[in-house]
Amino acid sequence: MEKARRRLGRGLEALLGPTSVAEARANGSLTQVPLSSVLPNPYQPRHAFDEKALDELKNSLDQAGLLQPVIVRPTGNHSYELIVGERRCRAARALGWEEIDAVIREVDDRTLLTLALVENLQRDALSPIDEARGYRRMIDEFDVSQSEVGGLVGRDRSTVANALRLLRLPQEVQDLVHGGKLSTGHARALLQVSDQRTVPLLAERMVSDQLSVREAEALTRSKKPSKRRPRYSRNDSPQHAQIRRVEDALRAKLGTDVFVAMRGKSSGRLTINFYSNDDLTRILELVLGGPFDG
Repeated sequence: MEKARRRLGRGLEALLGPTSVAEARANGSLTQVPLSSVLPNPYQPRHAFDEKALDELKNSLDQAGLLQPVIVRPTGNHSYELIVGERRCRAARALGWEEIDAVIREVDDRTLLTLALVENLQRDALSPIDEARGYRRMIDEFDVSQSEVGGLVGRDRSTVANALRLLRLPQEVQDLVHGGKLSTGHARALLQVSDQRTVPLLAERMVSDQLSVREAEALTRSKKPSKRRPRYSRNDSPQHAQIRRVEDALRAKLGTDVFVAMRGKSSGRLTINFYSNDDLTRILELVLGGPFDG
C-alpha cells in the first residue's frame, strides 16, 4: 500500500488518511458510525467477493478487532457511502457488530472510484476484468486519459492499456478470465485472433485441455485444435526440465510467451513475444525497471 501511496497525487494521498485505528484515534479523525447507516460504494469495481477470504477476515476481526478504519463520505440524513473498506464492513456485519470505526472524508465521485480501485488493487487483487472495467469507467465517466488513470491508481500507462484490451474479448471469454479459468496470458493470445466467431471456441478448448500459455499461442496461430503436449514428461532430461522452469518463471514475470532454445551446454537464444506496441512498451518497462526512453 505504501508504494501506491507514494505514486498517488498529494490530494488522493491525503484522502487515504491514517492507515490504522490507533493513528486515526491519535490525530482525532476517528469516529464510530452505525453499520446500518453505511451504504455500498456505487463505484465499487469488485463484482465478486471471495467467501473464504471474507471468513478469514471475519476471524481476524473477531480475534484482534478492527486494525484499519473504513473510510466513508457523508450523504446526508445521517448516512454514509463507503470509499474504502467494503470487505471490512461485510465481515463486521457477519459478526453482528452495530458500529464500526471510520474516518469521514468529503470526496467527489471521481475520487470515490479512484480510491476504491486503489484499495482493491493493493489490498486484495481484483480480477483482470474487474480491473479493466474500473479503468474503462474512469475514462468514460470522468474524461481522463490512460496515462492519467495510471498516475491516479499507481500503474504504468502500458499496464492500463493492456488491461483495457481484455474488454475487446467476447463476454463469455471475459467471464472465463474473470472466474480465473483463463489467465491474462491466454487472453492476450486470443486477442490476436481476427475471426471473433472462433474466439469462444478456442477459449473453451484452452480450458478443457488445460493448455499452457505457450500451447494456447500455438492454438490461436493455427486456429484449429492441436494435440496437447504434456508440460513435463518422465522422459524429460534434467536440462530440458530446467529450461521449462525458466520459461515458466519468465512467463509469469513478463505476462507473455517466452521461449528458451539451447545451443550446446551453456549458450542459447531467449525469445520474448509481444503482440502490440503497447505490449512491447509494457515488457520493456518490466525488464528495464522503468520507462523506456529510446
